[in-house]
Formats: sequence, structure tokens, C-alpha cells
Amino acid sequence: MDARYMALALTLGRRGHGRTWPNPAVGAVIVKDGLVVGRGWTQPGGRPHAEVEALRRAGPAARGATLYVTLEPCSLFGKSPPCADAVIAAGIGRVLSALEDPNPEVAGAGHARLRAAGITVDVGLGAEEARRDHAGHIRRMRDGRPHVMLKIAASADGKAGAAGRKPVAITGERTRERVHLLRARSDAIMIGIGTALADDPILTCRLPGMTEDSPVRVVLDSKLRLPTNSRLVRSAREVPLWVVTAAGAPSAAKEAVEAGGVTVLSVARADGQLDLAAVLRLLAERGISRLMVEAGPILAAALLEADLVDEVALFRSDKVVGPDGIDALEGMPLTALSQSAYLASICNEAVGEDRCEIFERR
Repeated sequence: MDARYMALALTLGRRGHGRTWPNPAVGAVIVKDGLVVGRGWTQPGGRPHAEVEALRRAGPAARGATLYVTLEPCSLFGKSPPCADAVIAAGIGRVLSALEDPNPEVAGAGHARLRAAGITVDVGLGAEEARRDHAGHIRRMRDGRPHVMLKIAASADGKAGAAGRKPVAITGERTRERVHLLRARSDAIMIGIGTALADDPILTCRLPGMTEDSPVRVVLDSKLRLPTNSRLVRSAREVPLWVVTAAGAPSAAKEAVEAGGVTVLSVARADGQLDLAAVLRLLAERGISRLMVEAGPILAAALLEADLVDEVALFRSDKVVGPDGIDALEGMPLTALSQSAYLASICNEAVGEDRCEIFERR
């Protein structure tokens, strides 16, 4: 039964993916006498926390009950009091926590506070699944960058575009729906200026009823070439758009896109290009923990080469583009994924007429 209730907490926590940054998306369930008396998940913007939501719904029934939570209750004062104190005040008798919080300001202090108050605390149930669900928070706390998921769409002959880097429809409608769902579960989505110029994308989530779940859009644009009449800039006041450029980019171009509601950020160059590690650190500093990359072949290959990719969603169709098409990864074959020393294939499934293979960091 403990495993069943923790599984419910994990499911609830996923409701917050893409909506709670800079806080992790936590799930919580309160059980008393075999009945669920309270459920909660981190609310949009990161507050209220999952434990507080579950306690509010449980009310007096929380006294003597068991709390199942996917991440250690916080122990520090931020914009709200510590969840550990709320758990203690509610009279919870037992806490099952999937993971200790990797945040160095917590890192076991929440569990210690609960134990000091006489609450039984067990840690580790559902840990493997919780680590996957909280991968962004863990990566951001430990490495100072977001969890990076790279999405690649490739034809049967390994191409991502037509000759001359012209866009071409490769995957089907079911794959497009899946990609939009992945966007909704991400804090931010990133592309390079080449993709922005070639495709004029909008990068929102266009599934029915999920427009508000669109992630922050990020464009890497070292010379600030993004046109002010692009769909990205024209929608910047509705869905946040961050453009990351190099120090010393043209001030007139900067002022022009900022006038459209764009946030312009700067990082240093490395080997003449934007320093990708610095870009990821900058995004993490701004609270992004789950980053989806829908890059073109150049940026995708650069991230893989720099060992900055934690997960790959490779969508393959049975269409053939031809030998003049653009390779899905610049300068490397798609077999670089299956032969990677740090990525392993964990899933391969049909998505409509296409297939999706998932690779994760070993």
C-alpha cells in the first residue's frame, strides 16, 4: 500500500512539470486509516507547495496520518514558511519521502526537523522514479544547469531538412501532438537563430486548452539577427521570449527587439560561438530546470559534442528526403546516439506512423 500511495504522489507531482519553476514539481498524498484524506501538488509559479496543499485539503484529518511526498519537505524560510513546520503543526505521524532534497540549503534538514518533532521518517520509496521526475531540480542544484532534453526529428535516411537548409515536413500529426506535450512539460524551449530564420516558428503549446502551458522561448542569437516581425517577437508579450546574445551585440538591434517585449541576455563567446555551458548556467540562474531543445543540426550536434544533453527524444519517420538533404546532426551520424558513451536507449515505441526512441544519460 505504501508503494501504491507513493505512485499516486508521483503522478500528482507531474501535473506541475513546466509550471512550477524555479521550484520543483512535487506531489503529496495524506492517508489515514486506509483512506486518502488529502492530495496536493506544487501550484503554478511554485507556491503553494505540495505538502501545504495536501494539508489544506486534509484539514483536521491530517492528525496522526501518513504523508507520502516525492521530495523532502523544505526546512527554510523563503516566500512562505517551511513545509516541515506545517507538517509538524498538522500532527502528521509518519512521513514517507522519495528523495532527500539536493538543494544544499535543505539537504536532509527537513527530514531532521521532522524526526526531532517525533515523526517517523522513511526515505527512498519510489526513489528511482522520483529521480527521473525531479531530474531538472537535481541537475540544477548539483551542476548549476538545467536538465537538457534534445528533440530530433529525422527521416528514414537520417535527414532533418531539404537541400539548402529548407524546412520539410518529416513526421506526422501524432508526433507533432507528442512534441507539443513535451513543450508543455518543459520550463523553457531553446532553438538557434538558424532555425528561427529558416522556420519562423512560434514554439508555443498548441494542444487544445493548453496554450497557457507554453514554455519560455529561448533563441541563441549571437549577432541579434532575429527579425522584429518574426512570429516569436510578435508574440513576446503573450509568451515570454528570451534572446541570448554575445556581449557587444548591436545596440540598435537590442533596443528594437526589447521594444517588442523581448528579454535580451548576454553571455561570453567560446571559440567564436556562444558558450553553451554559460548559456545553460544563465538559464539555471533564472530558474529554468527543465529545458527542451528543438535545435537544428548545428546546435544539436554542438550540445551532444559538449556532453550537455541528458535526454534525447528521437522521432523517426519512414519518409526519405534524399542525399541532398541536411543531416539531422551536423558532422555526425545518428548512430552517434546509439553508440554514445554517456547515453543509453531506454524506450522505442510507435507514435502514429512514426517511431520515438528515448535516450537517457547513463
